[in-house]
Amino acid sequence: MDIIITNSSDEPIYSQITSQIKAQIMSGELKEGDALPSMRTLAQQLRISVITTKRAYEDLERDGYIESYTGRGSFIKGQNKEFLREENLRKIEKSLMDAVETAKVSDVSVDELKEMLDLFYEG
Repeated sequence: MDIIITNSSDEPIYSQITSQIKAQIMSGELKEGDALPSMRTLAQQLRISVITTKRAYEDLERDGYIESYTGRGSFIKGQNKEFLREENLRKIEKSLMDAVETAKVSDVSVDELKEMLDLFYEG
């Protein structure tokens, strides 16, 4: 499990951890039943406070991504595929809204936007 922390980001460290673990779950890199590193181990690896990793794990558990067991650790929880799809759709909608706003400010036409989207989607 690779997590990269950016100190220059406006996003809090616990949130960076949470979003990266969620992304790895949604991509299938982390699967149901996979064990996460202990809070202490992750804190040591990232050179951050255990309190920060605890906050990230609590958020992941609250959101239904992991299950934690005293003395055993934290594990990836089975995910509802439709829930993951909806989560991804929300991210796509936000990105597209940002792109449309930028296009309007930059006087980029809808046709140009569609052409760019087609090019990016096709690879």
